[in-house]
Amino acid sequence: MGLAKQGTSGAREALAADRERAESLPELLRSVARAEEELEEARSWGAPVEELHQRGVALDTALTEAMRAAYARERVLVGSKGYGDRIYRRKRLARPQVREATRVAERLLTAREAHRLHGIQRVPRQAV
Repeated sequence: MGLAKQGTSGAREALAADRERAESLPELLRSVARAEEELEEARSWGAPVEELHQRGVALDTALTEAMRAAYARERVLVGSKGYGDRIYRRKRLARPQVREATRVAERLLTAREAHRLHGIQRVPRQAV
């Protein structure tokens, strides 16, 4: 009995943390848009390499936080039982609202990975 209670209380705690993170998703998506605009603006006026690198890292950070919040939203929509019961989780993942949340999270993940591969300006090393 103790182990089952411990599992459900752990799931409730994880769900509460995920709910808190998921609530911040709209603001995080706005911060991603701002970071993208700032990076494009810097590119358009020919900013130095160091500044492009800094803004690229800022966009990467914003994308990462938004992606984590989107996956937290998916887990919130699945519910606390989904943390311990994989069959229940699979059934809930098939619901339209959860599938849309998954699509958003995967789009953010793809955007982050593409940005990491091609969007962060490399800074040449300084000879010391």
